[in-house]
Amino acid sequence: MTVSIYQNSPASVSGSPFSSASQPLAFHRRLPGYAPTSLANAPFLADRLGVGKIWIKDETHRFGMPSFKILGTSWALYQALVERLGTEVEPWNDLQELVSRFAPLRPLTLVTATDGNHGRAVAHLAALFGFEAHIFVPCDMAESRINAIKQEGAMVTLVNGTYDDAVKLAATLDGERRLVLSDTSWPGYEMIPQWVIEGYATIFQEVDEELARRQQRGPDLVVVQIGVGALAAAVVRHYRHPDMSSHVKIVGIEPTRAACVLASMKAGQIVKLTDPPQSIMAGLNCGTPSLVAWPLISTGIDLFLAIDDEWARLGMRDLARIGLVAGETGAAGIGGLAALRTGPSSQTVSSALGIDPSTRVLLICTEGATDPVAYERIVGKSPT
Repeated sequence: MTVSIYQNSPASVSGSPFSSASQPLAFHRRLPGYAPTSLANAPFLADRLGVGKIWIKDETHRFGMPSFKILGTSWALYQALVERLGTEVEPWNDLQELVSRFAPLRPLTLVTATDGNHGRAVAHLAALFGFEAHIFVPCDMAESRINAIKQEGAMVTLVNGTYDDAVKLAATLDGERRLVLSDTSWPGYEMIPQWVIEGYATIFQEVDEELARRQQRGPDLVVVQIGVGALAAAVVRHYRHPDMSSHVKIVGIEPTRAACVLASMKAGQIVKLTDPPQSIMAGLNCGTPSLVAWPLISTGIDLFLAIDDEWARLGMRDLARIGLVAGETGAAGIGGLAALRTGPSSQTVSSALGIDPSTRVLLICTEGATDPVAYERIVGKSPT
């Protein structure tokens, strides 16, 4: 099992253009079905990997969706609809009242590209708000993920190409009765992806509140999946804030054959991978970093780690042992931590990051088993 590493010298991100992290949380709390996701302790894995604590933020069940994506998507949709409406909709107390405020915008079709979870979240929200949804997906996406999007009532278009190709096609459809709701960004399309990053702040607000309730200090190390960089940017925004402890280390995880951020770090600028991304970590199969995420992740992450697919498989099995059903992307965090502690150059990397038997680690399990066939093949049992 192989790894590739790029070490960085991070800085704080004071002066970032984002709104208060408490605003998305207050919004999410008013949506039906809101509840903080669990912060699981994993002492078995902590002992095996030689660290003090492992906390796993379990995002496999969020608002009835099998991933965290709906947090960013819902906040971005809300902000975009308010902007398009041209007037403030506050105060509102429940979803029915909010939906009625946006009625003048109908008919409206939400458009996006996805490797699975983001598109399903967009489709789900479209149904809740009385809109249509048109989702573009790469042609090699698992059938179970495509069907899950269709079951939300969306139109799905298979693109003969990669996720990046699907993004390009979706981007052409913005218009008076269509709203492109992407979680990645490019020149001229920046506000909605920025709002997506803001929406993910709820995850880390919940972590802080739960650890305060337990009277426990926060993490020394956060290991986060990158992809285009939106979630990783949210991690940086939270843990590099001047009010937070400066000792927190952040490690970003990518697949070896989809390590667009690691390649960009080496180049000193955003680059697009020349070869099509190929990994079982479908949610991380991205060839170009997000333009709005780049300033945060390029300056705020301590170490970039590219892992091959076998580390993700190992992570899925490890999480299954503690009763957590995770997909390939969801398990990339624990797989990455295992690579840090037991893989090539583990001693050098652990020393550079200050990882020792007292280190407290936060992981985000970003998705459940969205491809049940692959899950059973890898783990050896059904996810249900």
